[in-house]
Amino acid sequence: MRFLMMHRVSEQEEKAWDPTPEFIEKMGAYMEKAFADGTVITAEGVWKSDRGAMIRKDRGGHVKSTDGPFTEAKEVIGGFALINAEDRAEAVALAREYIALFDGIEISVEVREVVEAEDLPQH
Repeated sequence: MRFLMMHRVSEQEEKAWDPTPEFIEKMGAYMEKAFADGTVITAEGVWKSDRGAMIRKDRGGHVKSTDGPFTEAKEVIGGFALINAEDRAEAVALAREYIALFDGIEISVEVREVVEAEDLPQH
């Protein structure tokens, strides 16, 4: 099964957006091992929301685009990983390992199962 892990951090917490060389080394070693054993399919960090945009469509079909930063958001996505896991329990265990890499900042990781084509209703 595939799962998406998205980590969220505060944009006001500068340490979350300015990784130390030690953190980069620690994350690199973790990712190298996770790619090698097939746990991680892909993973990336993202820039703060001032380099992004939010596009919304209401029920009436009207589309609105808003450039970042998203000052109303308490937390924003700081990165993601697409992983392989046997089940949700294993995915949560992997997310706990991943979140432990981040020292000295508040962070949350959302874990979501990916919809596979064979899971969709056949018409």
